[in-house]
Amino acid sequence: MVKKILLATRNKKKKAELLEILAGTDIEILTLEDLTTEVSETKEDGKNFQENAMKKALAAARQSNLITLADDSGLVVDALGGRPGVYSARYAGEHAGDEANNAKLLQEMAAIDENRRQAYFICVLALCSPQGGLIKMFEGRCYGTIAFTTRGELGFGYDPLFIPRGLKRTFGEMDAAEKHAISHRGQALGLLQDFLTGKEC
Repeated sequence: MVKKILLATRNKKKKAELLEILAGTDIEILTLEDLTTEVSETKEDGKNFQENAMKKALAAARQSNLITLADDSGLVVDALGGRPGVYSARYAGEHAGDEANNAKLLQEMAAIDENRRQAYFICVLALCSPQGGLIKMFEGRCYGTIAFTTRGELGFGYDPLFIPRGLKRTFGEMDAAEKHAISHRGQALGLLQDFLTGKEC
């Protein structure tokens, strides 16, 4: 039974979201800031989300000697051939922020009409041990469309532009509990929780 997990992220908003969703477990959750030893930055140069999540989790697990959870997530837009994809966090440049990334996405989709704005968020979680490598991988997806303007100031990333399927509000207009119930990250972490608590069939 896993008693302690290291979250391999320095993204404060992502860390807060992960901690919120995992709060119901009795597993001790550590972050990179809790460690006395330094864990070096892992270059996210994988060809897909699975490769990036695995690479980050395995590197941090080996350096920390702890079972480690890492995620790679992003936005996939059909009309853009799958972009931003694995480049979601740095779509407008290596050190671009949310505002710049959203502005670039809106610019690229300016001529795309309402019927062709389908997209989905994906989250891939990799759980790795220092000794044995990958323990298990978990994946969640949330399908929807891209809005014509940013709406809402909650969440982070592309949340103000993403309208989940069947709804009229963006993730940026939803509180944390509402978003977690349907989000890609909430789904992936739900599968992780089932695995850690033995509920998985």
